[in-house]
Parts: sequence; structure tokens; C-alpha cells
Amino acid sequence: MLEETLIKLGLVLLRGLSHLPYPILRRLGAGLAWLLYWLAKPRRLITLTNLRLCFPGWDEPRRVRVAKEHFRAFTQSFLDRFIFWYGSEARIRSICRIEGAEHLQAALGKPLVIFSPHFVGMDAGGVRVQMETQVFGMYARQRSATLTQAMTKGRQRFNQTEMLLRTGGMRAALKRIKQNIPFYICPDMDLGPRDAVFVDFFDVPAATVTTLHRLAAITGAQILPCITLLNASGYVVRFGPVWENFPSKDEVADARRMNAFIELAVQQQPEQYLWSHRRFKTRPPGSPSLYPNRR
Repeated sequence: MLEETLIKLGLVLLRGLSHLPYPILRRLGAGLAWLLYWLAKPRRLITLTNLRLCFPGWDEPRRVRVAKEHFRAFTQSFLDRFIFWYGSEARIRSICRIEGAEHLQAALGKPLVIFSPHFVGMDAGGVRVQMETQVFGMYARQRSATLTQAMTKGRQRFNQTEMLLRTGGMRAALKRIKQNIPFYICPDMDLGPRDAVFVDFFDVPAATVTTLHRLAAITGAQILPCITLLNASGYVVRFGPVWENFPSKDEVADARRMNAFIELAVQQQPEQYLWSHRRFKTRPPGSPSLYPNRR
């Protein structure tokens, strides 16, 4: 009960902070990020471990610099999230623009999966995209009912957007895709061995779900890549062209294609990928953990 009360108070505070002038909110995020980098030791170690695994050619000072930049981008995007959850449509449009909208418009009216990798701006992108068209997504239930409610409500504000519970299975998602409602999905995290194959991500075997392959194979959906990045004035949501010749007959090759696409995007803005997630927590049988023991 106390925990839920504290979360409610925290959400009120964060919603209040979202009304600050945007440059001030960004500076606040940068200051909090410095503090978070030193206080959140487990996430700092995970971030540095991921960078060592994925960029073995970098020296350690460069990894530390990118890790600090990641914490800054993550913290700024976290504070910004409450603009996207509660702010006006006009303010959201003013800080988040779309590039490549012609790719989205050309793909609408047919089964469509919008593939958004886990860059720190993905929440901003999800809300901004739903201003252009009805979409649906999925969510994971949080330990806090208050947080779960705030998160799902904030992510389905426009154009009758729906959020489906991830543990409810894919039947409802398949039905909506076949109804030509685009599915905004972020399938590049380590969700365990179920429905996953081991393919390389930056030359490290990573448990990778085959969701894109299965959705496209079952529904005939096109795969439209969408990456949301922070910039000095807010965010830019970038759509690329739909993937050609997808799916193939090989789900492993298709999973590797997804990871290769993310690798290219990460190399352009390495600090904005979600390195604080244990991307390699699921290991091939007999392989040791790659992460420090939790204390």
C-alpha cells in the first residue's frame, strides 16, 4: 500500500516536471543522469559489459564515455516520457517530428508491422506514430498496478490505440494485423529461450525472438522499420522503406537480418541503444553468464 502511494506521488511529481520549459527539462535530465550513473551501479556494470562485448575494438575510456552518454539520453527520455503521456498534441508535435512518412503512408491499408528497436526514444516514437494512424502495441504488466495503469493509459492516447497484455498470447495481435491495424512492436530484447534462436548481435550469440518472421509468415504483413532518436530539440522518428523479400523460409536468417539492421543503426548513435538491458542474459547451453553477479 505504501509503495503504491509513493508511486502515485512520484507520477504526480514527474507529470508536474513535464510542464517545465523544454530546455530546462533537458538540463535537468542531464544533471540527474550524472547522479544516476554513479548510484545505479548494477545498471552501470551491465551497460559497460554490453559495450565491452559489442565493441571490443574500443578502448575503455571510450566505453565509459558512451556509457555516460547513454545514461544521459536514457534519463532525458524518461523525463520526456511524461510529456508524451500527458502533454498536449501540439506540444508533442513541436518536439517530435517524423521523417520518411511517405513509407508509412504507402504501407497503410494492408497488414503491417512497425518494427521499432529499443532505442531510448521508442516510447516517444510510439505515441507520435499513433497521431498519424491507429496502431496497437503490447505491454508487460508491472509489479505496481498504479504504474501499469499509468503506462498503458499514456501509451494509448490517440486514434483508438490499444495496448495488449504480452502474456495474453499472439491471437489478438494476429486478428488486428489481419484487420490492417499496424502493430508497433519492439522485439529485440532478451525474453528468454522461448520462441527464440541464437544468432549473433555484434558477433555475440544472442537469444533473439523470431516474432517478425512469424508475424509476416502468418499474416502476410510488411515489416516497416522505425527508429526514434533524440536530438538537440527533441526527437525524430525515422521510417525506412518496408523490407523486401521478407520473410524468407529461414527464421534463423530472418532473426539475423533483424539484428544486422539494428547493428547498423546502433553504430550511428551508439549511446541511444538500451545498453542497460541484459541483452545477453540467456546463454547457449553450457555457456557461463556474461554479467557480474548481482549484489
